[in-house]
Amino acid sequence: MLVDVHAHLDHIYFSDKLDSVIKRARKNGVKKIITSSVNIPSGKKALEISKKYDIVECSLGLYPLDLLGEMPDETGLVRQIEPLTLDEGLNFIMKNKDRILAVGEVGMDFKFSKEEKEQKENFEKIIKFVEKLKKPIIVHSRNAERECLDLLESSKLKRVLLHCFSGKKSLIKRGYDLGYYFSVPAVINRLQHFQVLVELVDINKLLTETDCPWLSPYLNKKNEPAFVKEAINKISEIKNLNKKEVENIIFMNYQDLFLK
Repeated sequence: MLVDVHAHLDHIYFSDKLDSVIKRARKNGVKKIITSSVNIPSGKKALEISKKYDIVECSLGLYPLDLLGEMPDETGLVRQIEPLTLDEGLNFIMKNKDRILAVGEVGMDFKFSKEEKEQKENFEKIIKFVEKLKKPIIVHSRNAERECLDLLESSKLKRVLLHCFSGKKSLIKRGYDLGYYFSVPAVINRLQHFQVLVELVDINKLLTETDCPWLSPYLNKKNEPAFVKEAINKISEIKNLNKKEVENIIFMNYQDLFLK
């Protein structure tokens, strides 16, 4: 009963591998994958993928750096791209609202851009949009965890997923106290931060993700949904529960957040 609530199956890496990737996911017990997009072209691909494969659902997002016209490459070097217009992106999501489980990924990223004012303005508008849409929101908050929580707390949103949350302990506790969910990446087997997060957060507020093709739990291997089992393994170890129990609880969390 595995679930990967945050993948990027539209990434070019998967373009000629998707059939085999989905086959391996099924073989490893993955029942649902949410593929998240970052702009309109990415969203169109994500919708096509979710239509083709019955285990794939779609989340349409507007990545904060795309909205600024900035894109970091694999080395972290930022290059300028044609900025994504916020209104066009929101209109695209609204047009396809009945085909998606959530809005995301959206949020702020201060690691690659210091345009704090514009990012906050964009995220505030997205939050208001999601309030009206009444969908869950999947939040990207790299190096902007406190600022994202500030805006979310002042909103009416309750169904919030903090994807790959890297904030310090006090911010993890704050997000948990607000009733938000946290998705634990498969790379938890190599990153102590996410092990600490699992210790701090009740299992009823945890979900599992890969963020594939990034954040692989295995050295020298690109990530894929089948690897979400590594998150289950580590959560079961930390929580001192058997793996099947952890799988069932997390699948119920998925249903509670996305299907109610």
